[in-house]
Formats: sequence, C-alpha cells, structure tokens
Amino acid sequence: MPLFLSTYVNKVDKKGRVSVPATFRATLVDQSFQGVVLFKATNHPCIEGFDFGTMEELSSRLDQFDMFSDQQDDLATAIFAESIQCLFDSEGRINVPQYLLDFAGIHDGAAFVGLGRKFQIWDADAFEKRRVEARGNVIRDGLTLPKDGQKTGSKTGPKTGKGE
Repeated sequence: MPLFLSTYVNKVDKKGRVSVPATFRATLVDQSFQGVVLFKATNHPCIEGFDFGTMEELSSRLDQFDMFSDQQDDLATAIFAESIQCLFDSEGRINVPQYLLDFAGIHDGAAFVGLGRKFQIWDADAFEKRRVEARGNVIRDGLTLPKDGQKTGSKTGPKTGKGE
C-alpha cells in the first residue's frame, strides 16, 4: 500500500503538465498502473489523488450501500464518474486536465500534499491557508489518532466506564 508523505510545490506548465514528486512516484513503482487517479475533492477546493489499487478498494467499499441507492449512486458519481487516470510520462510528469486545475484554482504552483494513503493537489497559496487551519483544528480540538476499533480519536478518548 502506498504511503504519501510531505508537501512539494511544483510548477504547472502551459500544457497542464506537472512533475509528480519523486518520492510519490517511488511509492508507486511496483504498481501495475504507472500513474495516478485524480478527481475533484468533495470537501475542499483541491484535487484528490490515489493509486489504482486504492481506487479498487474504494469501489469495493461502495458495496456497503444498496446497489441502486441514492447514496451509492451519488458517491460513485462524485468519485468514479469524474476520475481520470493520469500516466507518468518519461520525465515523471502527468497531464492534469484543465477542468481539474480550474476547480482547484491552480494556475502556476501546484502543492502535492501527502496525506498517507492518498494525496491532494492544491494551489500552493491556498494550501498554506489550509495547512494553518488544519493544524489549528488539531490543537483546538485535541485530536489524536484513534485506538484500534474506535472510529475517532480525541485527547480524552471515549468514556468506557472501565477505568481506562
């Protein structure tokens, strides 16, 4: 499973090509699809990026919904209908479609933001604001990673009544 770490800012050329950070490409080297899958984020003005294997996992997770339910249809449309597979060229670049660049407000500098199993591509200036906001949220809310079997984490964790 790929692990995307750190933040890199790369220039987008006039043709919409941008170099994917070498560390991101290295984590994908053993994958059968030599590229990434991109689609519009649903919660921020940025582009979501995944490896193909994780996209297959997302497809499987949609099976938790009834096949013809509105929820399943809405999620499938938002994720898969708008996804595009972007192959790496010989220089490690991908061609990001203009509609995705426009959605994220990217004109010059693209910030590749590693978020573990996925990454996002932001306008570099917009991401700096998001980074400050996210860090502030973590500190303000006392967010921590959840223990195994718990859905969310906080400074105090859930009350179990077991003296933990």
